[in-house]
Amino acid sequence: MIPLLTDKVIVLSGVGPGLGRALGEQAAQMGADLVLVSRTEKRLEKMAARVREHGRRALVVPTDITDEDSRRRLVDAALEEFGRVDCLINNAFGIPPMDPITTLELDGLRAAQETNVFAPLRLSSLFADALAASPTKPGGSIVMLNSCVVYSSQPEYSGYKLSKGTLAHLASSLATELGRRGIRVNSVAPSYIYEDVNKAYFDWIAQETGRTHEEVYAEKAEPTDLKRLATPDEVANVALFLASDLASAVTGVMLNVDCGEFHDN
Repeated sequence: MIPLLTDKVIVLSGVGPGLGRALGEQAAQMGADLVLVSRTEKRLEKMAARVREHGRRALVVPTDITDEDSRRRLVDAALEEFGRVDCLINNAFGIPPMDPITTLELDGLRAAQETNVFAPLRLSSLFADALAASPTKPGGSIVMLNSCVVYSSQPEYSGYKLSKGTLAHLASSLATELGRRGIRVNSVAPSYIYEDVNKAYFDWIAQETGRTHEEVYAEKAEPTDLKRLATPDEVANVALFLASDLASAVTGVMLNVDCGEFHDN
């Protein structure tokens, strides 16, 4: 693994299976130390063990990112342990009910916005001073994990699109506001990621429609130029590129990681 992140301190919000695991492990392999954030301590400890296996430090901070006091304790814990933060990766997300948006209860939409928009906003704000003071050049960065759902108009995805579309606008605004402090803000937008949750989803579709898993996969991959779906490691690599000094002049962009599903003709 290329050491793109040697000695950087990365706060990873949303540690879990699939992409969360890939982000943590790939970052450690690239030389970063990690502050690991989710509600579940057992999951965090498992990820911390993997980080340490790669010779890097890991701080476990169980956090409810929708709670302001919990967010402030996270910032304090990260700075007490490492004395600095070089990158914040906002990977945590919540999915609202998958129904047409005119039929959704507002409480479901509010809950998704709390996790998908307001939490990244507050974490970015609370870590801004530390990111601006990052000793690495050209400075600290923030990476938002978005989704190619922003390009969809299917009614069942509309609540999720509302949430992720708002996150895209937030990232753009933060890039402008924080740029004067040397902080870069970028986003990554995957389409279907071929990981355990979607594998199980494809199995369910196959069972419901009398097809094989492979046939469902081929259907989902057909709209892409590469005729396949991205893996968690591939999505993580793009996010971590944006966190690295190789992207030192890149800010305010959203990179699709979708094997060529969405782009201009």
